Amino acid sequence: MSAEATNPATPGPVAPPAPAVARRKSRARIDLRRLGRAALLGPAARGKLPDAISHVVEAHRAHHPDADLEPLRRAYVLAESSHRGQMRKSGEPYITHPLAVTLILAELGAETTTLTASLLHDTVEDTDVTLDQVREQFGEEVRYLVDGVTKLEKVDYGAAAEPETFRKMLVATGSDVRVMSIKLADRLHNMRTLGVMRPEKQARIAKVTRDVLIPLAERLGVQALKTELEDLVFAILHPEEYEHTRELIAGNAARPDDPLAEIADEVRGVLREADIPAEVLIRPRHFVSVHRVSRKRGELRGADFGRLLVLVNEDADCYGVLGELHTCMTPVVSEFKDFIAVPKFNLYQSLHTAVARADGQVAEVLIRTHQMHKVAEAGVVALGNPYAPGSEDPADGERADPTRPGWLSRLLDWQRAAPDPDTFWSTLREDLAQDREITVFRPDGGTLGLPEGATCVDAAYAQYGEDAHACIGARVNGRLATLSTVLRDGDTVQLLMGQDPASEPSREWLEHAHTPAARIAIQRWLTTHPAGGAESGTEEADGTVAAAASGAEGETARAGGSTAGTGSGAAARSTRSAGTHGTDGAPAVRPRGADVLVDRPGGVSGAAVRLAGCCTPVPPDEITGFAVRGGVVTVHRVGCAAVAHMKSRGREEIGVRWGDTTACRVTLVAESFGRPHLLADLTEAIALQGAEIVSATVEPPSQQRVRHTYTLELPDAAHLPALMRAMRDVPGVYDVSRAQHQAPAT
Repeated sequence: MSAEATNPATPGPVAPPAPAVARRKSRARIDLRRLGRAALLGPAARGKLPDAISHVVEAHRAHHPDADLEPLRRAYVLAESSHRGQMRKSGEPYITHPLAVTLILAELGAETTTLTASLLHDTVEDTDVTLDQVREQFGEEVRYLVDGVTKLEKVDYGAAAEPETFRKMLVATGSDVRVMSIKLADRLHNMRTLGVMRPEKQARIAKVTRDVLIPLAERLGVQALKTELEDLVFAILHPEEYEHTRELIAGNAARPDDPLAEIADEVRGVLREADIPAEVLIRPRHFVSVHRVSRKRGELRGADFGRLLVLVNEDADCYGVLGELHTCMTPVVSEFKDFIAVPKFNLYQSLHTAVARADGQVAEVLIRTHQMHKVAEAGVVALGNPYAPGSEDPADGERADPTRPGWLSRLLDWQRAAPDPDTFWSTLREDLAQDREITVFRPDGGTLGLPEGATCVDAAYAQYGEDAHACIGARVNGRLATLSTVLRDGDTVQLLMGQDPASEPSREWLEHAHTPAARIAIQRWLTTHPAGGAESGTEEADGTVAAAASGAEGETARAGGSTAGTGSGAAARSTRSAGTHGTDGAPAVRPRGADVLVDRPGGVSGAAVRLAGCCTPVPPDEITGFAVRGGVVTVHRVGCAAVAHMKSRGREEIGVRWGDTTACRVTLVAESFGRPHLLADLTEAIALQGAEIVSATVEPPSQQRVRHTYTLELPDAAHLPALMRAMRDVPGVYDVSRAQHQAPAT
């Protein structure tokens, strides 16, 4: 209950001083005692604004000069009369809390409906006011917001309840982000006034704030709240490091010179000469930011304690400023980031760069428009009421819907699918650890928003949901790729889907799934099918190949010393009977291949000829020969790697040519995605082309990809192109090629 918040005058952790406040140009902290007296004694006559909300009105009109203030007046009157007699633990009138929360939101630019609900956010929970009364006096929208915040207030924040806590918050946030905006402001005021709590309770609240609310503030883009919450949590959970950081900031403030101010003056001069109207400000880093920079860089220099902010009027001016700075000053190229062309997942837009002085001082520079700055500070709060027709849109004329940022839509989908709160919580933590989103493109021109580090598995579940169980592969930028391939911003991804409705995901996919949607869908399938998925893509202990290549009902066939999974007994028997080894282990009789004639005088008369197994030449391949031990001439394709190797060793080539016989033996390698009945379909396609299988080897699947090697007898070498086309046409097969061993022959 928010009434537990206490007064900052009571001993407790010291709240971080001014940097975060100065950055937002907010007013000085209001005296809660004076505000409390004004709440009780100030005039509240009908039609007149009470003195107690004058600060709220002033802040609200700075962002919305034409706002109707009557709802605020009526909300304050109801809240003050309802909370009258209730006191905070500090002894202050309880009304000071909703007033302070509303002031925080007003300074961020929240619209009137949000401020009205903020003033009333504790009335239903802590007083006799009902939701029906709120609806009657203020409408359904305010009632909905108050109800959402009330439900969040009732959530137990104990460690065991965290998963369910976050789930409820997510549902409330997904329905209307303004609910979470009020909750964040409520928590910020309580964190500011946490002093008299017992240390263990302070730590508990700080940890939940760190794990739950700060990541949500980041997702909603409300940086002004997020940074101050971070500093307050830092002070409670890491008091020694906090104190050290404060000493660093105080020491820098006492310096006689300020290199950041000097660089700011230089930047102003550059932009003046370029005739670019711009405002150049110095933004001190907040405590946590200074701490992170000190851990990263070691000893800090003057320019490390802040950054320069350049505000301009138009998007094009941002790039104009960037060009002038990089032309007239020394840029640090590695620090450049363009979040205007590629905004962050939380709507943040800005150009980031850095410039260096001759003495080695490096100043980071942020370049953005005034509208971008407003959204960067207040996030979705700055976008106003998403439901009001004709509300003010951002300057670019394209309105983003703050009720459904892309990440939030995804989370809402998978939170409903999560089998239990623990699964929900563990996958959510991984998602919250991501601080950047990438955009990948579909072949049809659509896009998918994914967290950085996402793979093709994640893309499949983002596009197809649970139908992605049937995914058998992908093409990334036109090239075949494994499902474990990590995607980069701007990639084009074509997902290859199998036709079998009984397809199932592999347990291996969990290792490559980074999004909650993918992980939860796979885990849920594995939970409901405990006997399935475990063998997919893996090799069993007895050496058989699992269902990825053969189907669950298939039997295995040993061919050429390796194992081959089949989809039917007939195909298995066919492959076994065609093997290169008989049942007694003796070599099988090798059929006669195509005739090769030795036509160079240097050739040995009557010499035996052998087709090289490394490249299996067939008519009409260009061929060459080399003499080996025993007077035998081995015949290779001209492009074979072994030919170049033997030439480099000084081996003499022997002229050879094809004879009249057209029958030949060839070794083909088929690359495919694993699916049931694949081997049966391939052997059937080979048989229909009139080829005889001499031997077949199917390697164990790796990442859902299967490699088949077939040695075939063809009655006519001219049939080879048609045979290879027929094999490629088998669903799941993406490449068929002639065998080409890279190891040099001897």
